[in-house]
Parts: sequence; structure tokens; C-alpha cells
Amino acid sequence: MGFAVIFPGQGTQGAGMGSPWEGHAAWDVVERAEEALGEPLAHLLQAESADDLARTRESQLAVLLTSLVVWEAARDAVPTPVAFAGHSLGQITALIASGALALEDGIRLAARRAEATQAAADRHPGRMAAMIGADEAQATEACGAAPDECWMANDNAPGQVVIAGTPSGIERATKAAADLGIRRVMALKVGGAFHTPLMAEAATALRPVLADLTFSTPAAPIVSNADARPYGAASGWPDRLERHLVSPVRWRGCMTTLVDELGATTLVEVGFGSMLAGLAKRGAPGVPVLGVATPDDIAPLSEVRP
Repeated sequence: MGFAVIFPGQGTQGAGMGSPWEGHAAWDVVERAEEALGEPLAHLLQAESADDLARTRESQLAVLLTSLVVWEAARDAVPTPVAFAGHSLGQITALIASGALALEDGIRLAARRAEATQAAADRHPGRMAAMIGADEAQATEACGAAPDECWMANDNAPGQVVIAGTPSGIERATKAAADLGIRRVMALKVGGAFHTPLMAEAATALRPVLADLTFSTPAAPIVSNADARPYGAASGWPDRLERHLVSPVRWRGCMTTLVDELGATTLVEVGFGSMLAGLAKRGAPGVPVLGVATPDDIAPLSEVRP
């Protein structure tokens, strides 16, 4: 039995997402992160409404920290993973959880990444939309109605592809989708066209930050979003993380690699919500997903030890 640990990204945030962990020993992760950034962060995990997490930086730090607090509490209960993976922002969480990146460095990287992507989004306004029932070829064809303005941004699972681009580009691609028989295009509540060329300035801004980081060999391979390939060495991550900002998240491919190539027979989703479990029903049918989001979720992990 092989266990793969997966971490969610932006879009999974919610009010009070970290509140169940207040007073737990794992809350020390938040205190270390606050020291690393020199600012208060606990309030992000205690937010009273989704509006408190509306901006990119706040939402991403809330998601990252909640996942890391949960992992700190659950790591000894999870059987030795065969691999790690994270969706978009969750890739940084995976790097930290696997030991490839120090917590403090990872927190600073996430904060700078969020700032850089928000700045790029402010300069180049964009939108994202989910194409329900579409495949990669259909999404690419729909985006062809708006060349250099719309691109596939996430290949999440069979029938769940996300496009991103300028407002006018998304509008034209949405109209083209109807002609292709795509049954529904749903706007996403995000602040930019992430994982597209509109984030090129963010990638450039992040390059010197990544060059200053020290990466270590992870405890198990990390499957990269950009190409859905597993990497077990410390080298190469600055380039992958830079390219990741302007290239699609290939999550469907990540699931295939985890299950078919690395032998994962159980997925452990660590963090708030169950978005990745929903995607796994399509992308890895038949593979159980254990969700770990609250202290009560840890004890049942012992029941599935090999």
C-alpha cells in the first residue's frame, strides 16, 4: 500500500480554516512563520469571512499555513509517503513538507510569489473560468478564438479544465466553447490570469528570490505541476517554480503519475477543504482519498496503516 500526500492551493480558503488547530502544539508553525515574515499571520487562519481572504497574498498564506499546521500534526500518523504533490500554491507546501525547503524559506517564497503575481495581475488584469465537461483539446481550441489573450491554465481532471486570460479573451473563448459543445463555463473568483503568459513579470521578479534559496533532497519524490513528472533530487526547482507561474497546472497528469508510476494506492489530502478529493474521483477513480483537516481526522489514519 502506497500513500501519496497532496496539498491544496488557492481557491480552497474559507472562514476560520485554521481555527480548529488553535492551542494545538502544531500551531507553532504559525508562530515560526510570523517570525520569518516579521508580521502577524494568525488572523488569516481565524478569518471571520471569506472577504477577509479576498486578496491573493492573504488567501495564499492562509491556505499554505493551514496545510502546514495540519501536516505538522499529522506527519507521524501518515505512513511513509511514496510521493508528495501540491496543486499550484500547494507545490510550495509539498516542498516544505517533504523537507526540500526550510519552513522559513518556504513562507518567504510564498509571500513574495503572492506579491509578484498580484502585481502582475494589477498591471495585466485577467480572469479565470472552469470549462465543465471539456478536455484539453477543446479548451485549447476555444482559447484559439482569442490568440495571445486566452490560454489553458489548469488541466485538473477529465472534464474539468480551467482557462485564463484577459477579460475580452475569456469572453471570446466562452462564446467559442458553446459552439464546441462545452456544456458550461463558470467564472472563478480569483484575482488574475494565473499560470499564463500574463504572469511573465511575476516570473521575472521571482527569479532572484529563487536563486537565493537552498533546496534539499526531499523525503520522497515531488511531482511537478508543470510537467507532471516526479523529482527526487534537490536540483532544478528554481527553474520549475519559475516556469510554473506561466505554464498550466497539469494536475490530471500528476494524479496519473502518482498512481500509475509511483504506486500510490491511497491519497492523503492535507489541509482545509476537499477540492483535491473531488478531482481525484475523476482523475484517479477507485483510489481512496483520506482528508486531514481537523485534529479529529488524525486518529483514523492509524486504521489504514499497511
